[in-house]
Amino acid sequence: MRRSRMPRPWPQAALSAALATLYPPTCILCGAGGDDGLDLCAGCREDLPRIGRCCARCALPLPVTAAVPGQAAPSLVCGGCQRSAPPFARCVAVFRYEDPLPLLVAGLKFRGRLNVLRLMGLLLADALQNESNEHPTRAPLPDLIIPVPLHRRRLRQRGYNQSLELARVAGGLLGVAVSPASCERRLATPPQVGLDAAQRLHNVRGAFRATRRLDGLHVAVLDDVVTTGGTVSEVARVLQGAGCRRVDVWTLARTP
Repeated sequence: MRRSRMPRPWPQAALSAALATLYPPTCILCGAGGDDGLDLCAGCREDLPRIGRCCARCALPLPVTAAVPGQAAPSLVCGGCQRSAPPFARCVAVFRYEDPLPLLVAGLKFRGRLNVLRLMGLLLADALQNESNEHPTRAPLPDLIIPVPLHRRRLRQRGYNQSLELARVAGGLLGVAVSPASCERRLATPPQVGLDAAQRLHNVRGAFRATRRLDGLHVAVLDDVVTTGGTVSEVARVLQGAGCRRVDVWTLARTP
């Protein structure tokens, strides 16, 4: 009896080309054809609110006219960071949290839209790679990416951790390992929405725990949006207590 042959797998490049032909990229904002293989057209990508001038420490967007005597524009530090420096070395944000970012973040956070997760991860990785190439000493790539963890109850409700999924896309493109098990959320704290900066910091105090030693490592804490910095500051503090020599923060968007 003659054995049937198993079909030979397609080469990756050919498979990608076939998928692109069958399912061409489509802009998730306006429905036009995607540009450069992304689910985003050139016009909508150009209109995204890039972070622009911001605090060199916490990425807080600053007025265009902001000027501090003795500080060059790339090293501007906001008043809050001058008064009380955050526990992380610096925050790198890609966008200001302005339209259409709330719509995109809602898609990746609450609706499980994998195309939005992939797109945002690609844009994040592209910005981080450019930042690292332009400022290798100021923004070196870390040893590990640690996404801000969800409490197991919230994870069961949502079904996934959007920060972890973003980290997987960005880490894969940048060649940086992702370690979600290095930090856990041990307290199911109330949502941060509606709280001021002091309340947000108090709300997450003691909510996280490092699960292993991270002696001498440079890590990046990844969160989808940074508002007051309370959550990422608490995670950074915990990771420093576990021995990290440097903690950076990576985020898609920073709230003005």
